[in-house]
Amino acid sequence: MNASPGCLKEMGPLVFQIFCQWSRTKYRGSWILHQSLVLYFCLMHMETLLSRLPKGREMELKKLSISLVVVLVLVLVLQILSAVDFDPYRILGVSRTSSQADIKKAYKKLAREWHPDKNKDPGAEDKFIQISKAYEILSNEEKRSNFDRYGDVGENQGYPQQQQHRQFHHFHESFYFDESFFHFPFNSERRDSSDEKYLLHFSHYVNEIVPDSFKKPYLIKITSDWCFSCIHIEPVWKEVVQELEVLGVGIGVVHAGYERRLAHHLGAHSTPSILGLINGKIAFFHNAVIRENLRQFVESLLPGNLIEKITDKNYVRFLSNWKKENKPHVLLFDHMPVVPLLYKLTAFAYRDYLSFGYVYVGLRGTEELSRQYNINVYTPTMMIFKEHVDKPADVIQAREMKKQLIDDFLSQNKFLLAARLTNQKLFHELCPVKKSHRQRKYCVVLLTGEGDKFARTYEAFVAFALANTKDTVRFVHIYNDRQRDFAHALLMDDEKYWGKSAVAILERRNNVGRVVYKILEDAWKGSEEDNFMLLDFLAQLRTDPGLLSSDTVLPDLNDELAPVFFLRWLYSAIEYVSDVWDSVFHNNWREMMPLLSLIFSALFILFGTVIVQAFSDSSDERDSPLPQKEEPNEKNEKNDTAFSKENSRIPKKGFVEVTELTDVTYTSNLVRLRPGHMNVVLILSNPTKTSLLQKFALEVYTFTGSSCLHFSFLSLDKHREWLEYLLEFAQDAAPIPNQYDKHFLERDYTGYVLALNGHKKYFCLFKPHRSGDEGGTMGSCEDYDPLLHTGEARGKSSCSPGSKQVKNKLSKLSLWMERLLEGSLQRFYIPSWPALD
Repeated sequence: MNASPGCLKEMGPLVFQIFCQWSRTKYRGSWILHQSLVLYFCLMHMETLLSRLPKGREMELKKLSISLVVVLVLVLVLQILSAVDFDPYRILGVSRTSSQADIKKAYKKLAREWHPDKNKDPGAEDKFIQISKAYEILSNEEKRSNFDRYGDVGENQGYPQQQQHRQFHHFHESFYFDESFFHFPFNSERRDSSDEKYLLHFSHYVNEIVPDSFKKPYLIKITSDWCFSCIHIEPVWKEVVQELEVLGVGIGVVHAGYERRLAHHLGAHSTPSILGLINGKIAFFHNAVIRENLRQFVESLLPGNLIEKITDKNYVRFLSNWKKENKPHVLLFDHMPVVPLLYKLTAFAYRDYLSFGYVYVGLRGTEELSRQYNINVYTPTMMIFKEHVDKPADVIQAREMKKQLIDDFLSQNKFLLAARLTNQKLFHELCPVKKSHRQRKYCVVLLTGEGDKFARTYEAFVAFALANTKDTVRFVHIYNDRQRDFAHALLMDDEKYWGKSAVAILERRNNVGRVVYKILEDAWKGSEEDNFMLLDFLAQLRTDPGLLSSDTVLPDLNDELAPVFFLRWLYSAIEYVSDVWDSVFHNNWREMMPLLSLIFSALFILFGTVIVQAFSDSSDERDSPLPQKEEPNEKNEKNDTAFSKENSRIPKKGFVEVTELTDVTYTSNLVRLRPGHMNVVLILSNPTKTSLLQKFALEVYTFTGSSCLHFSFLSLDKHREWLEYLLEFAQDAAPIPNQYDKHFLERDYTGYVLALNGHKKYFCLFKPHRSGDEGGTMGSCEDYDPLLHTGEARGKSSCSPGSKQVKNKLSKLSLWMERLLEGSLQRFYIPSWPALD
């Protein structure tokens, strides 16, 4: 271009528009040069406009033009600085020609290095956000192309394509500005950088936010670019976030432009939207966006029965429920007539471990309670009561109860002094698995009964636990009648402990129930001699862990506090009806369209069927009846239909594939068995082989339709040692034989059936039915063998002496198979599968 500046002034708006388009295409590799040229033509075009104005107002408008020039220069400088400051290629340390694999590799390396949870540098969080944003741009080919061409970092990616690439906007009928030149401050990230640390992505929401919502509620804002209402609610949102976040409320921001999938998942189809998340469920905010309404909305998300109001009349009953609920009880003393939100959020976070009560000290009827525990009515006080209701186990007082102070206080008092093991989760928390020699955790377990008969021994055990509060030892107890399998695995039905209490010291070795333990020789009576004996053993255990000489695999504990099936069903039904009600009257109708479509479709089919039936009945009455000779054909068709329905329940195969488990097939049929598959193995000997295989095939035939079940048999004559090793892990079903016993090799295991899960390393055991009075004709010689498909069993007769008694061993195998498929059988875990020699 060789035109002089004076000539360029007269080019007009059309030339300016053409030049902007040309410069954007010509200098796509130099975005800053493009912006500079656009600014230069803007200034010349402005001078052309001013030269056409009347001379009387020329000086006044020239002052205005100088101000506009200054503004334009500042905008350009800010644009250049922002472009230079944020370069995704520079942030990730890759070149512009790097492949997606190189970009992803660089991102993973930097994300691990600068993740705020691992890097304690003060600027790690900002650096991590820049790395994530740079990867978001470069991993998307469209955003990467926009940045390479125009230096656009992707603020407008959430809008239609034609809006993103619209080049010019009309201004004062004859003045155009390129869109990439002016970025007005409507973008949510530029408008308020404080929202950046709350931005949510879909995977982060699903994997972290939803599980965390079972501990605290979340307040989530849905925003987008070019949202004027979002700007209007911003001051209120900032104030509420600052107030609620310190109390323990989770905060989240979803940008509908960048995270369309997450916004659609949340059901937010307009911006701005505010919603709450608690226990994995979403609730929308529908009131005016003011501080009080948002605070009440968060309180409405919390359950209403978290905290009980306590007075002089009910405090004894409340504190005495520790035994029934198996939880410590917390009393909050404050002079506020309404329970503060901080206490409600704390009660929700610790509801699985503690029960909370609130005492309004200004209320008449709490004087006795305040006097008994010496409460300062002018200072908020928190007390924790465990096994003793007359004296608190721990107390804190502070004029301003902060969340961190309360969390530290409650986390140290989550359990009773000698908590009762009521479920497997509680057992894992109280008795964690040993991670190293320096992190040994021992559990002292009192195995006792219920009632006044065992009250004295239990109180003595609690007193011992109170006097020995070391971090390496936890004291727990179980009721033998409620946890029979657990108690049996430790006591092995030893007669000297029948009707008495016993103490076991154990250490968990893995997560599948493997423990080493030691039972005190004498039953626990709570005497001083018992206390000295237990104390001396614990002292020796600190220096010699080998004192725990016994080992076993403990079964999972029963969940004693779980509601019965009817109550669970009732709660689920109420919850479902509540969700439907909220969806119909509050949620967006777009979300209800599938449900409404289903309802109208069902009604249409119902009424359509009634109308068609009515017309068909009237037409049948007018028609003459069919001849009688066609009736047999109709019967045959009905019989064929019924037969086809019955056949549909029969497995596709007409036989049972039963293979022998040998050292050749052992690896493929058991050790490397695919996850979810099980091998059902029949134990037999050579004399009983034919009879047991025939009965086994008949019993399991109805279960061969499942592709996850495999059927095999094992020869007892060849692999007795392998079987004995497995049965050691199921000692209640098959006690460990004494190798010096003369009947050791004579033990009869024929008819045993093992369901082996090779992937998870456990098995279920079926013991044969010994009664000779049952079985009927199932064991007779008339039983034919159409289902058995084993080459060795063909041609052999089952009419040998005692074959009926042998077959009766498997008379209840089908019932056992049903329980196996239901998953209700006891499982015996092993560390590894032994070799089959």
